[in-house]
Amino acid sequence: MTAPHHLRLLPWSGPEGKPCYLSTDDRHGYMSRLADSIESIQLGTAAELLDHATATLNDRHATPNDLRLLANELTSALADTLRVATSRSHPHTASTPNRP
Repeated sequence: MTAPHHLRLLPWSGPEGKPCYLSTDDRHGYMSRLADSIESIQLGTAAELLDHATATLNDRHATPNDLRLLANELTSALADTLRVATSRSHPHTASTPNRP
């Protein structure tokens, strides 16, 4: 008996913003490596944004518009980071219902 295919939550959304999953047992295949690379970029961006957020919040001259832009960027980075965390902590199998 072969092991079930694992569904991996990918670090991008499909049409209509729905989650995308990769069904594979090959963790070193092209799509798996592409997803790993994008996740790495997303986490690096989040780390850089955290430094930027600290600097902006410590800047007494930051305007409300600066803070609004920062909040939007942080929200996007947090969504990406949560998707990576979900993907890495909740491996799905083919028999498991899809959940983000």
